[in-house]
Amino acid sequence: MDRRPPGERPVTCHGSHCTVCTARGLTIRRSSVYGWERSQKACTDTGPRRTVNLHRAAAHRRPCTSRTANEVEETHVIPAGTPLTSPLGLGTDGLVFGCDYNPEQWDKQVWHDDVRLMREAGVNLVAINVFGWSHIEPRRGDFHFDDLDEIIALLAANGIGVNLGTGTSSPPPWLTTLHPEILPQVGDGTTRWPGGRQAWCPSSPMFREHALALAEATALRYGQNAAVKLWHVSNELGCHNALCYCDVSAAAFRGWLERRYVSIEALNEAWGTAFWSQHYAEWAEILPPRDTLSFINPSQQLDFFRFSSDELLDYYRAEAEVIRAVSAIPVTTNFMVTAHIKTQDYWSWAPEMDVVANDHYLDHRLGVPHRELSFSADATRGLAGGRPWLLMEHSTSAVNWQPQNHAKAPGEMMRNSLTHVARGADGVCFFQWRASLRGTEKFHSALLPHSGTDSRVWREVVELGSLMHRLGELAGSVVRSDIALVFSWEAWWATDQDAHPSSELRYLEQVHLAYEGLLAIGATVDIVAPGADLSGYRLVVVPCLYLVSDADAQVITDFVAGGGHAVISFFSGIVDEHDSVRPGSYPGAFRDVAGISTEEFYPLDRAETIRLSGGATAGLWSELLHLRGAEATARYVDGPLTGMPAVTRNEYGTGVARYLATMLDPASLAEELARAASEAGASSLAPVADGIEIVRRSGTEHDYVFVINHTDAETPHPFSGHDLVSEADIAPGGTVAPGGVQIIRQTKEAS
Repeated sequence: MDRRPPGERPVTCHGSHCTVCTARGLTIRRSSVYGWERSQKACTDTGPRRTVNLHRAAAHRRPCTSRTANEVEETHVIPAGTPLTSPLGLGTDGLVFGCDYNPEQWDKQVWHDDVRLMREAGVNLVAINVFGWSHIEPRRGDFHFDDLDEIIALLAANGIGVNLGTGTSSPPPWLTTLHPEILPQVGDGTTRWPGGRQAWCPSSPMFREHALALAEATALRYGQNAAVKLWHVSNELGCHNALCYCDVSAAAFRGWLERRYVSIEALNEAWGTAFWSQHYAEWAEILPPRDTLSFINPSQQLDFFRFSSDELLDYYRAEAEVIRAVSAIPVTTNFMVTAHIKTQDYWSWAPEMDVVANDHYLDHRLGVPHRELSFSADATRGLAGGRPWLLMEHSTSAVNWQPQNHAKAPGEMMRNSLTHVARGADGVCFFQWRASLRGTEKFHSALLPHSGTDSRVWREVVELGSLMHRLGELAGSVVRSDIALVFSWEAWWATDQDAHPSSELRYLEQVHLAYEGLLAIGATVDIVAPGADLSGYRLVVVPCLYLVSDADAQVITDFVAGGGHAVISFFSGIVDEHDSVRPGSYPGAFRDVAGISTEEFYPLDRAETIRLSGGATAGLWSELLHLRGAEATARYVDGPLTGMPAVTRNEYGTGVARYLATMLDPASLAEELARAASEAGASSLAPVADGIEIVRRSGTEHDYVFVINHTDAETPHPFSGHDLVSEADIAPGGTVAPGGVQIIRQTKEAS
């Protein structure tokens, strides 16, 4: 048995063009494998990670010089640095309409039929090799690329671009058999075994060596292939394995902490280890927040979330570095900006992507799932810095992983897809192309369902594909807003920890309520990170920002002082970035700008409600609040704090800060937000009927008004122009059909 590390062993490549070996560049460098210099044994090495410039100009990237399968035809090779034509940089005309395809699941005679039907549906980008590791490398170091060569050539011959996965999402059985130490562990020490997916520890050096060997072999082979439009690193990083508590992760966590805090004394101070006799004398004493007999140190938990997000991001960087060394094709991975996954801080991930991409699936466990879809789309646009982004995955109909997997109603797939486009996506892709016959996802919907082309889903797919082609003129247009909502993954982690005043308070629920209140008044909302540049906004909404650094809080304070308007809700500004309570009164970092002082929290039972002056009702939370310059705009009429302020307004500098000390009912929250937006001079707003979405994208010559009707009633609207969906003109005073969508093109007035 050859016991050399994967990057140092000769590699057999079974393909039609080449034999790749270490002599021809397939060498995994230590710096690539780990992202920083450390030996395989040095899990506790605390040296600094290398900083890699991931935004090098394409012309400065080293082209692949070995003969590989990069040529569909010799004349189609993309030279390094060649400009790409579409706003997403994927070389497609107009908008992307695509899917995930797993040809390894099907006999080859099916492939030609699939590609023919893809053309019929209007598909122009196909993700392949996402889970291809065991097919390409069935044995260690034994690569078989013939099938991948064949399907790429077939797609290219039919004018379909390739979103090429590195295949590294799930290790093959031979790897977990040879190296069971790569398997992740949960907080009680239980190992998560193979048989599902993502059975790997993000800190495992052995997994990285093998995964990067595959990524580099794939990149060398296809790095300049004209058919490949996008590199797809791994898949949904951290969906199942974001938090690993094994000894390898423990060592990596200690290294991360030492780089962050430098001294053990600084860590003890930040974590408050004087409490419960937790003081550390040496780095080696620190463990991940494994299961304990009682509450776990909240600062330790918070830093473990940060470490875990950083560790997966570092893994992405390692793969991206391998690819960028030999290819100028854009690189990305698919985010999961969704209600049920919170383990990655995508604000830190987004700058590393050449194209920001997201996966989103309707979650029917939520009350109104299409509103969460809209929030996800706006948040992804925020991650992309307002630039076009790609919906990498969603579903044509039912998924397979919820308690009840509901089929989508007629027209719902169209509405879902166009909601993403309305909110900035320049491409809509699906999982999956053809519904699987075997495996866990066999009941997950697809563009081509089990029932084939004689099905409602297929007819809707063809209709959507045709529309996406007609919408090509939207490519590169943008969504503009002068209202921002501050959203923080770190605050989400911290707020939802235990030992807080109320276990009923959940961060994302409060964010969604604020967002939905803004939608109700007709606002288009930018989702921004704490500390973001707020200079382009008139109103900033800050829901339940429990954790915020002094610097990020100061950005909001300065925004108000300079003439901006803010709405800040309860349990905000309480702790700093270490989860340490700010001394003095609440709301800590925001008490001066809000002009108030909260003495004590009075949380309510989930079913308990209280009345406010002015007719509003409220629940979940109340505060014993004193005015320190602010005025009370509403007071408690009943409950434990009768007569005390519940909603306040404070003039600060040349701006205004409003504070909500309780959870207003949805209608009252919308009214409060409408007053704030009006006073701030935000763009013209009008109340929107429940179930109606109106969003505007702006291009160079035209605006495009999306009117999306989630109801079963015909609904009037005030817009006129040419509808790109029906290809008919819309006169003033028009209506949108039940469950319908209009995209109304309006010519901009000459300035």
